[in-house]
Amino acid sequence: MAGVMDSVNQRTQLVGQNRLELLLFRLNGDQLYGINVFKVREVLQCPELTVLPKSHPVVRGVANIRGATIPILDLSMATGLPGLKEETRNSFVIITEYNTKTQGFLVHSVERIVNMNWEEIHPPPKGTGRDHYLTAVTRVDNRMVEIIDVEKVLAEVSPSSESVSAGVVDAEVQDKAVLLRVLTVDDSSVARKQVSRCLQTVGVEVVALNDGRQALDYLRKLVDEGKRPEDEFLMMISDIEMPEMDGYTLTAEIRSDPRMQKLHIVLHTSLSGVFNQAMVKKVGADDFLAKFKPDDLAQRVVDRINATH
Repeated sequence: MAGVMDSVNQRTQLVGQNRLELLLFRLNGDQLYGINVFKVREVLQCPELTVLPKSHPVVRGVANIRGATIPILDLSMATGLPGLKEETRNSFVIITEYNTKTQGFLVHSVERIVNMNWEEIHPPPKGTGRDHYLTAVTRVDNRMVEIIDVEKVLAEVSPSSESVSAGVVDAEVQDKAVLLRVLTVDDSSVARKQVSRCLQTVGVEVVALNDGRQALDYLRKLVDEGKRPEDEFLMMISDIEMPEMDGYTLTAEIRSDPRMQKLHIVLHTSLSGVFNQAMVKKVGADDFLAKFKPDDLAQRVVDRINATH
């Protein structure tokens, strides 16, 4: 399986072209699932696991990998399916980095990497319900591929604090914030709620949209009505990985339109890697912030309020 990830470091050229690469894998059964290669550090045969007493049932144990102790989550169990039946040594682990944390996902098998356009990645079909674990779906070789909302999985297994520390937001800022709105864009329902709760602590009104295409259509409608996005919103806080249109492409589209190019844009993502800073500059975003640190996010909004009001 090592060969499947050999060229991961050469894949950054896809960023900014509304393209991504999906690592395809299976849990129990024939259904194909996908995960963005940028989230993946390596793929390996499941190493020996040490079971931790009183750990979450989804955590099958921890493994020592390259000198680090990494929790291994049964992704099948985490998404409400039966856990993997076979011995873990017959399974594979996808080592991932989300929100600056490293964990492994135990899966039945890993297939291959496919190169795709974000326009081919679509939101889950309506009628899927509210409790599903999908953030998007696509088709590969005429087969449905489900893309799991990993942020929802991690929020359930290892919840992070969503509260803003005392002192980050003072009464003066809150008084100003009441009159202001922030546009947020994220395909993960969990991430949208996290960001919205954080911003509501600051005191601003939140308009939350689900993907880059929806956000661009929304902003174009505003300017068609003669409104200026920079007057309507204090800032836009956008995820990078989204179906239909990613955050880099959304930012580039906004910057290329003179009617909306003054909108302040912060890219807010669980993607890791030094290339992010270069891409932020390339597409013209004002700032970049790693998910999910409530104090850092709130501070960005406070700073923006103080700078403009």
